[in-house]
Amino acid sequence: MAATVNFYGQLPQQAICPKGVTGLTFGFSPFKGSSQSMQNKMKMTCLRKPASNKSFSKRWVNLVVSAADDFDLKLGPSPSDMIKQFYTCINEKNLKELDGYISDDCIFEDCSFLQPMQGKKEVMHFFEQLTAGMGQNVKIILEHVCEDDGFTAGVNWHLEWKTIQIPFTKGCSFYECSQKEDRLVIKKALVVTESPIKPGGIVLTLLRNVTAIFDDFPKAAEWLLKSPHVITRFCLKIYSRLLAPFVNPLLAGYIRAWNLIARLFAFALNTILHFLKKNFG
Repeated sequence: MAATVNFYGQLPQQAICPKGVTGLTFGFSPFKGSSQSMQNKMKMTCLRKPASNKSFSKRWVNLVVSAADDFDLKLGPSPSDMIKQFYTCINEKNLKELDGYISDDCIFEDCSFLQPMQGKKEVMHFFEQLTAGMGQNVKIILEHVCEDDGFTAGVNWHLEWKTIQIPFTKGCSFYECSQKEDRLVIKKALVVTESPIKPGGIVLTLLRNVTAIFDDFPKAAEWLLKSPHVITRFCLKIYSRLLAPFVNPLLAGYIRAWNLIARLFAFALNTILHFLKKNFG
């Protein structure tokens, strides 16, 4: 039997684990007696059973599935992306494409109107009037768009005429969407527009007085809050019979006066723009 000869300070070949020492070069140890201890350590390292990757892979799959459940991953455009495309169609007056973003049973509630618009036909009629009234130079500019975990999105916006913001035209809109085949459509919308009338502290005083009356007469307040349309029709009847003969002529004259002022302002503005373009353009 041939004897195995180990040179002083040199590691035996069988103690080297190729997987664990990739890129390393072993030479002679400068210390006497250190080769034997290193040899024993290398043997223990190479004889150790490599850890199985099955448990790690299983934990990784569970982590990915849990993350997908938590974030509710969806395919296709998000509600915020859909709303941006929706307003692009309004600015471009692309009513044909705009029609595809409205569901058949859509409920569109604009706080400037007494009653919400129901169904695609009424909603599209509203947008036809809106795009026609915007003219060629008025655009809806989105400031912020946000969405939650569901199919809902909110946006605040304002109107601009040739990149100039129009006063008292800020607003917020909230949309509830639903999935229709491979795209999202608007199922319900709520639009709140800035009021040109700024009552300020009067609103807080009025709120305090109204809530005090509600607290003193809870039953009447409950009936009033549950029947707002009945109260509105009742007030309209009183107005039409008692106040309309006196108020309507005043309102008509007021509206005609403001129309005249608006036309004069537009004429003066066009004259100034024409002068500036002719002399400095």
